[in-house]
Amino acid sequence: MQTHPKKRSQSAKIAQAALDPLWQRIREEVAREAGREPVLASFLHATVLNHKSLEDALGFLLAGKLECPVLPAMLIRELIADAVEASPGIGQSIRTDIRAICDRDPAAKHFSEPLLYFKGFHALQTHRVAHWLWQQGREALALFLQNRTSEVFGVDIHPAARIGDGILMDHATGVVVGETAVIEDNVSILHEVTLGGTGKADGDRHPKVRHGVLIGAGAKILGNVEIGRGAKIGAGSVVLEDVPPHCTVAGVPAVIIGAPNVDEPALEMDHRLPCNPDLEDCS
Repeated sequence: MQTHPKKRSQSAKIAQAALDPLWQRIREEVAREAGREPVLASFLHATVLNHKSLEDALGFLLAGKLECPVLPAMLIRELIADAVEASPGIGQSIRTDIRAICDRDPAAKHFSEPLLYFKGFHALQTHRVAHWLWQQGREALALFLQNRTSEVFGVDIHPAARIGDGILMDHATGVVVGETAVIEDNVSILHEVTLGGTGKADGDRHPKVRHGVLIGAGAKILGNVEIGRGAKIGAGSVVLEDVPPHCTVAGVPAVIIGAPNVDEPALEMDHRLPCNPDLEDCS
């Protein structure tokens, strides 16, 4: 007796999910939600349950958001698929970013939520594809994707910027990241943060944000300055000079006011500033 093609396809998707625990968890969450909320059932099937992998689902979702007359959804899906196939590290970054969001953001109660609803996650994954295009010498198309990301998500990341894994862009509205900026692993960035230049200087002119840094809402970090490992930048600060590792800075211009009480403040997400500055722990 032959199995119906539709059932074979569904079985293949389930088998594929079993090889990827995070993707399997997302499918289970979405299946439950589709049963609880009939209004969203069609959307949830189209974006998640009809796909065999996390990469496929994300490509479908981003294509629907980024499509325009010049770049139709099917072509965007093909671009994303090409990037993922040529650079498997993108798939790992996607998964690490989802876990980072769920670990640090109390608003993310399920692994499926960043995938479906968080524009900071969407903008970051689009950047990963644009960065791959930039590295392939396809600079015009990379810049086009940057422009669409800015228009759709309100997040402007130059495709040449280098961004690590485990990144949380919380809310993300108004985030700007310049061409020569570097963001290492396990960094948390709040909305309206700028990693920008100081004027018309060319060359290496944007901030370097090291591992585990927490950057508060509205902070502006300008110029080719280094934000040391495990530093904390207070909300609304303007940083114009290097910040030593494991120091807390705040103000306009920002000055050292203390030290975080954890090695990686990005993981703790505690934006409070010290009441009694103690500079002994900062060097």
